Order: sequence, then C-alpha cells, then structure tokens
Amino acid sequence: MPAAPETLRQQQLALAHWIRDPANQTPPPGMEPRRLQVYRELIRNTVAGLLSSQFPVIRRLRGEAFWNALIDDFIREHRAQTPLFPEVGQEFIAYLSARAESGRGDPPFLPELAHYEWAELGIALSDEVEDPASIDPQGDLMQGVPVLSPQAWPLAYVWPVDRLRPEHQPDAPPAEPTLLLLQRAADHSVRFARLDPLGFALLEPIRSAPDTGLALVQRLAAAWGLEADALIAPAAALLAAMRERGAVLGTRCVIPR
Repeated sequence: MPAAPETLRQQQLALAHWIRDPANQTPPPGMEPRRLQVYRELIRNTVAGLLSSQFPVIRRLRGEAFWNALIDDFIREHRAQTPLFPEVGQEFIAYLSARAESGRGDPPFLPELAHYEWAELGIALSDEVEDPASIDPQGDLMQGVPVLSPQAWPLAYVWPVDRLRPEHQPDAPPAEPTLLLLQRAADHSVRFARLDPLGFALLEPIRSAPDTGLALVQRLAAAWGLEADALIAPAAALLAAMRERGAVLGTRCVIPR
C-alpha cells in the first residue's frame, strides 16, 4: 500500500513536466495523448490569457511569434512561488528579470516595461489603507511628517516605459530617467502622471524613510549640493499640490499612548 501514493506522485510530476515541456519530456505511462493535450492547452491558454491582459504592450512589441515563444519559455522554465492568478504578473516580471541577467537577447527594457504595465493592476488590487485617525489632513507639511497615500506610487525607470511602442524601441536609455506617479482615485480609476526630479525625490522618501518635510528637503539639498533655502519654497508648493490631488493625505498625528 505505501507504494501507491508515491506512484501517484511520480505520475503527477511526469504530467507536470510534460505539460511544461512536451517536446522534451516523456508523458506519464498509460495516459491517452489526446487527454494530455487537453491539459496542456488548458494551462497554456490560461497563462497566456492572464499575461496578455496584463502586458498588452509587450505582446505587441515583436509580434505573435516572439510573444508565444516567451509564454512557452515562461511555462517551461519558471517555478512560480504563488498559486494566485492575480500574482502571475509579478512572477512574469521576475522571470523577465532573470532572463535579462542571463543574456537571452530580449529587448533590454523588457523587465521595466513589464513592471510598468503590471503596476496599474497592482495598485488597482491594493487593499492597503491608512488609519484616518492617525492623519491630520490640514497639518503643516514642512513642520510635520507628510503621509503618502497608499494608492500613490512614485515610480522610477531607466527606460521611457510610458512611450515604448512597436514603432519606438530604443537601443539605449535616455540620459534622464522616467519618473512617474501612479495614483488610484476615489472612484478606483488609475492614472499616471510625470514627475520632475524634485517631485520624485520628495515623494519616494515619504514612503520609504518618512520624516518632516523640512528634514526631507534638508537631506535632499545636501545630496544635490544645494542650499536648503533654495528648495524650501518649491518643495512646500509641490507637497501642497500633491495634497490637493490626494497623493499626500496630510501629516502624521502623534497618537498618545
């Protein structure tokens, strides 16, 4: 009796290996080829459908032959760490990054483009929230600690990901990075906006290393080799504009213990 579970396991592994790579794997013994092909087509079509909906620009870049080969390679080579369909896109990004490191000849901007395309779904599905009781919506953004909305993501890319198209695929990145703010509105619509270097340099640390607005400006001025006084007014205006559009929620309240 103990051999039966192990036999089943070996059959399941053989089936999985064959589904991933039918050209180079041996199918499980005793299974009808027609039924095997049904499993293969079901899984491949499901994965292809998910990725096609999340990465439409990548699909169009080099034509269907390139896209289909990429899907087949992903199924054959990548070992996903999640069973959840909404997270397959992140697995695809990880796979493209690994391919780039191994020199597979893909367009060099592909991992960043994949992240840019996925981010819209990522923020749409995000359920991260801030406790309103911990925020003063009218707080002083320079003297207090600004709070970035969980539905506002500052993003930086080496490549011009928002401008890549089949007819525009540069061989080298531009001199300046692409700085974006991705934001989900109250009606759940998602939009991108371009950021200037000051905007990104202020918003990104609010999430990763929060401090008072003034301290953020002082750190930024030191990093840029400028006098802090030269940045205070434009930084204050920028933070106020970001609060107006809902990207900055206010300042962090000190909650008594």
